[in-house]
Amino acid sequence: MTFDPETATFLIAGPVRIHPRVLRAMSMSSLNHRGEFFHGVVREIRELLPVAFGTTGHQVVLSGSGTAGLEAMYSSLLPREGRILVLSNGNFGERGDQIVRRYATHVTTLTAPWGQPITPSAVRVELERGDVSAVCAVYNETSVGLTNDLAGISAEVRRAGSPMLLVDGISAVAGIPIDIRGWGIDAIVGGPQKGLASPAGLALVHLSDRAREALHPGTFYLDLKAHLAPLEKNDTPWTPAVPLFLALREALLLLREEGLENRLARTRRLAEATRAATAALGLELFPDPTHASDTVTAIRNPAGMGDPEIRKVLEKEYNILLQGGQGALTGKIFRIGHMGIAEWPDLLVTFAALERILGKADRLPTPGAALRAIVDRMP
Repeated sequence: MTFDPETATFLIAGPVRIHPRVLRAMSMSSLNHRGEFFHGVVREIRELLPVAFGTTGHQVVLSGSGTAGLEAMYSSLLPREGRILVLSNGNFGERGDQIVRRYATHVTTLTAPWGQPITPSAVRVELERGDVSAVCAVYNETSVGLTNDLAGISAEVRRAGSPMLLVDGISAVAGIPIDIRGWGIDAIVGGPQKGLASPAGLALVHLSDRAREALHPGTFYLDLKAHLAPLEKNDTPWTPAVPLFLALREALLLLREEGLENRLARTRRLAEATRAATAALGLELFPDPTHASDTVTAIRNPAGMGDPEIRKVLEKEYNILLQGGQGALTGKIFRIGHMGIAEWPDLLVTFAALERILGKADRLPTPGAALRAIVDRMP
C-alpha cells in the first residue's frame, strides 16, 4: 500500500487531523484584512476563544506557530527583576528554557528526567530559596506523553506570594482540563493545531488582569501589548494569516457545538483506551503511568524493534501515521496522538495493524486483546 495523506489514519501528536468544514473555511477568496468582513471574523473568534480556554479574559491570536506564542509570552512578560524558574522534563521544556534565556539573565532551571514529572515539592524547594519572580512551566510535555501536575505546582506558586505563572499549554488547551483562574495562571499559550484540530500557524495567548498590566515591549512583531489594542477593535496590528483565522473560527464553532467538557471527556476516554490496548500488546508506556497524558501516548518500542519495524511498516503497509521520539528518544519510542477530532475507528484501525505487526514477529501475547480493550471502553 502506498501512503496517501488524504486517506491516512492520522494520529501524530500534532498537527492533528482537520475536519472538512475547517478545510473548506480556508478556501475562501482573498479578503481585505482591514475590511468589515474580516473584522467580523476576528470579532467571532474573540467571542469564541473563551470556549477553548474555559474562561473569559484578555485573549490574543498571533500569526505564528506555538513557539511564536511562547516567545511573545516570555518576551512581553518576564519580569525585569528577580530570578526566573524554568521547569523542564522534556523537549519542549528545554525549548522553553532556551527562549527564556534570550530574555532573562537570572534563570534557574529545575529539571527531571524525561518521562518523570516535575513535582510540586521540588518547585516548593526552589521557591523557598527566594527571589523568584516568575515560574515557567510546560503543562503537557508532548515529547514524552506526560502531563505535569500543574494544579499542584500552581498551588506552590500561589503559596510563595507574588511570582507570575507562565504556562506552555500548547497541547493542553481543548485537550486536558485547565482551571486558569482557579490555578492563578497569569499567561498560557495554546496551539490550534492540537486540541482544537485547526491548522498550525497561529498561537493563542490568554492573559490575566495582572499579566495585562505587566506587559512590556519585547520583540517588535510579537509584542503582546501591541496586539491587544487592535484586537479590541477586531483588528490586528500586522498582516494576519487570513486563511488560518477563517479555519480557527470554524474549529471554534465545532468545539462550541461539541462542548468543551464533552471534548475533554472524549479525549480522556480515547487516552484510557489507548493505554489499555498498549498494555494488552505487552508494551510499556514511556512516562510515569500516573502522569500519562490524555492527548498523546508515548510507548516504548519492543526490544529489537524500532521505527523501521513499527512506524514505517504502519505507514507503508497500513496507511497509518504515528509519530516517533525526539532527541535522545529517536528510535526508542513511538507516540499516538488522540486529541482534537480523533475518534474510536482511528484507534481500532491502528491497534489492529499493531497486532498484525507484532503477530508476524511472534511478539503478540494474546491476539485480539488490544482491540477488546478498546471496544470495552467505547461508549
